[in-house]
Amino acid sequence: MKKFSHMTYNDRLRLDILIRAGHSPKEVAGILHKHVSTIYRELKRGRYIHTNSDLTEEERYNPDEADRKAQDNLKEKGAGLKIGNDIKLANYLESLVADEKYSPDAALAKAREHRDEFSTMICTTTFYSYIDKGIFLKLTNKDLPIKKNQKKKKQRVRQARASRGESIENRPEEIGSRETFGHWEMDTVKGKQGVTKSCMLVLTERKTRAEIIAKLPDQKSESVIRTLDRIEKKWGDQFYNVFKSITVDNGSEFADYEGMERSCRKEGKRTEIYYCHPYSSYERGSNENQNRMIRRHIPKGADIDETPDAEIERIENWINDYPRRNFGYCSSRELFEMELKAI
Repeated sequence: MKKFSHMTYNDRLRLDILIRAGHSPKEVAGILHKHVSTIYRELKRGRYIHTNSDLTEEERYNPDEADRKAQDNLKEKGAGLKIGNDIKLANYLESLVADEKYSPDAALAKAREHRDEFSTMICTTTFYSYIDKGIFLKLTNKDLPIKKNQKKKKQRVRQARASRGESIENRPEEIGSRETFGHWEMDTVKGKQGVTKSCMLVLTERKTRAEIIAKLPDQKSESVIRTLDRIEKKWGDQFYNVFKSITVDNGSEFADYEGMERSCRKEGKRTEIYYCHPYSSYERGSNENQNRMIRRHIPKGADIDETPDAEIERIENWINDYPRRNFGYCSSRELFEMELKAI
């Protein structure tokens, strides 16, 4: 994990020397162990027009002026900032949110796991307040996930035809209430339309929110079935207790419910497939929430063909290790492993 710190006066003197020597801002950032945006911001802060002996003018950097402005800015932000006495905590939180894509609340939960390393601690409301006030050098509201989830009105669309397989209306109530383990939601995360052939198949366990992400070469039902076959072979006999049911939408990639249900290891079914109502993504709410977490790393319009398998695995681990407020800041991985031990 990269850790960045605030500019000191000595840093500003070194910055002046390095820029005069012809180093680029990116090179300077590496030498000073700062974020490149910090260097650009610092150059702008100390910028002035210098008149040469031949009366030509050029833009230069003044470390003394930059330091004076920085100190003035700190004074304007007011005294008594609780986090101001713990630069280590400020840098840690800033890095988690800006670089590691954590929400402020999750970042604080992670910080509390290492509480002994910091001299103070703040609450989520205070953290948001500091971000709004511009206390951090490289962390702004633009780096945050959606601050407030606006609840959309659930409006069911009347079906024009019957579901391909079993409707969600016939799914047992215990699955909807998340009381039992082993029931999943499945969806695909697609790349730029007309450019990316591949997509990501995502499975979310409803009770623990554990995530499985697999890259598919295309968006065909055969590729979905092959991936489920690989998962079944990987889990062996345990598969049938861990993947009791899977709820999907009516996309063409999920058209072959018989193929998805059919076991590749034994006679008969390996799982039960349930179909949501058309245009009712809220019926796969866990999927939708997890997909938004994936989009923090792979934004809409990205070319998934160019996304390495290692990066997809990293995102899967990031989601499974993410501290979750609704679980008392335990991770999905912790809860999932507890459920496996109970089987």
